[in-house]
Amino acid sequence: MFESLGDKLGKVFSGLRGKGGLSEDDVNNAMREIRVALLEADVALPVVKDFVETVKSKAVGQDVIQSVTPGQQVVKIVNDALVEMLGGQTQDLQFGPAPAAYLMVGLQGSGKTTTTAKIAKFLTEKQRKKILMASLDVYRPAAQEQLAQLGAQTGIATLPIVAGEKPLDIAKRAMDMGRREGFDVVILDTAGRVTVDEEMMAEAAAIQAAMKPVETLLVADAMTGQDAVNTAKAFNERVGVTGIVLTRVDGDARGGAALSMKAVTGKPVKLIGTGEKWTALEPFHPDRIASRILGMGDVVSLVEKAIETIDQDDALRMANKFQKGEFDFNDLLSQMNQMKKMGGVGSLVKMLPGLGAMAGQMDKLNVDDNALKKQEAIILSMTKEERAKPVIINASRKSRIAAGSGTTVQDVNKLYKQLQDMQTVMKRMKKMGMGKMMGMMQGLMGEKDKEILAQNGADFLGPNPFLKKK
Repeated sequence: MFESLGDKLGKVFSGLRGKGGLSEDDVNNAMREIRVALLEADVALPVVKDFVETVKSKAVGQDVIQSVTPGQQVVKIVNDALVEMLGGQTQDLQFGPAPAAYLMVGLQGSGKTTTTAKIAKFLTEKQRKKILMASLDVYRPAAQEQLAQLGAQTGIATLPIVAGEKPLDIAKRAMDMGRREGFDVVILDTAGRVTVDEEMMAEAAAIQAAMKPVETLLVADAMTGQDAVNTAKAFNERVGVTGIVLTRVDGDARGGAALSMKAVTGKPVKLIGTGEKWTALEPFHPDRIASRILGMGDVVSLVEKAIETIDQDDALRMANKFQKGEFDFNDLLSQMNQMKKMGGVGSLVKMLPGLGAMAGQMDKLNVDDNALKKQEAIILSMTKEERAKPVIINASRKSRIAAGSGTTVQDVNKLYKQLQDMQTVMKRMKKMGMGKMMGMMQGLMGEKDKEILAQNGADFLGPNPFLKKK
């Protein structure tokens, strides 16, 4: 979502980094380009003005102009201002005495019902909460049946449908069921409209007053840009939202909605929908988003994703082979499968410091769709013995493998060379030792990132954090 903005800011900073010192004119020119970049990203004008003034007031100081690395100082100032504009600290979902009510509000078509199911799945898997979902939408045809179907698909309980029941009565019955059957959270999915209107607002306000939810979450479509911000402002003024969930951030939205939400409404973005899968819902981390925008990567999210997706037994087996300096085609195939689970090459590259620009190039080249599939086909065309003992693959075997995978001998040779390079890396890692590598990683991260990683079981002075048993 932020690729275009990130590219434009990257060009601004590239010009500043090349200077030995900065004059006030240099800063003013940079601020002008930043202002244009933010406006083109659909950030609200008042937010842009405040942001630029904040950055400029700090960037024209003597500490920056006379700094040894003035360009880096400006990047840090912009990063800090971005984090603040995005909401400062991560805002977690709140829980009260069981059953806690979550009220879902938003316009029709924003993905509210699907997001309700995603949040229920998220709370079930991440927080170990028992969730009940209830649809209060008695207007849209089959809206209640849709939520029931989503509940069946995700394994989340839904309130039985009673024909002709009013929304407020449905909410009361849901809370009664929540109390009787020991649910931790009851998520109430309200009806939406095509546009903001009095009837929708009055109904949502009445339900909120009666249910007293601990969270009133506005679901907004990031693709609608400033319309999403205006919708959030209207809902907050009338209903009083506690947080915002942005959907479709994986699309080609310019990012202005996410950057403007907190500043315009005063309410934080708490969650973002990053895809169609049930697991494609993430907490909104302002500091990590800012790092991605500025091309500094997001190593913490990368490690968290690795911890969630990497199979522990496979990781232990791989670690033992690494210690021996071994690496075969079975290991390479396992690495490819893990990469696909983590979102593919493009997704991972975006999280690595300094490589954000390469992600777009990889997307254009269809690296995930073409190169990895071709390599996987080559490995699957090998015999079990060939995968385990690559050294036995001679010219005739390469010809057979190429024919079986629909590729050329040159493709097989390239993959074989890639494996040899990996084997060389493994041998170097064996000599270096895991402790030293973890120490190097520690040196690349800030104190906050280390603390977050430590909470996920990462020990920089000990073994690989990915290999720990839960």
